[in-house]
Order: sequence, then C-alpha cells, then structure tokens
Amino acid sequence: MKYFVIADHDTVLGFRHAGVQGQAVHSADQARSALAQQVAERKAAIIILTDDIAHVIADEVNRLRFESSTPLVVQIPGPQGPDPKRPDLEALIREAMGVML
Repeated sequence: MKYFVIADHDTVLGFRHAGVQGQAVHSADQARSALAQQVAERKAAIIILTDDIAHVIADEVNRLRFESSTPLVVQIPGPQGPDPKRPDLEALIREAMGVML
C-alpha cells in the first residue's frame, strides 16, 4: 500500500525518513494542485494531510471523503499540534450518513 503526504516542509521531511513520499506545500493553491495530482495519478492508496492543510482545502478533502472510496484521506496534527476545529469521527459519520452513534 502506497502512502503520500501533503504538508509543511518539516512534516514531509519526517515522513521521507520513514520512506513515505510527499510534497511540501505553502499555499492553498499548491495543496489543491498536489491533492488533485495524487488523485489523478491513482498511485497512493492513502493521502496524509496535516490539519492546517486539510483545513484550507476542506471542500476538496470532504468531497474525496464522502464521494470516493479511494484514496483514503487521513488528517494528522501538524508541527503546532492538533487542530481543535477538526471534527471527530462521530461528527464525520453524522455528516456523511445522518446517523447518530
């Protein structure tokens, strides 16, 4: 299974040391472009985004999460720690399916 990380420079560098390819981005446009390229290439089964990157391209991330089974998009905390605005799994399920857990 292939992973790909889209994040800040330090996070991408850390993942590269673990053997995971990635792209450092510095703007919403770069993040959108990197995500679109990975989706189009269909090489990565899991795309990892830091909270701050996922937040600035939330529409694209949510579209992938709710309308496509692949790739799986995973959010992780960035260097500054977890984003308090990130919805938890229960909130995502409720939004996607209208089901209360």
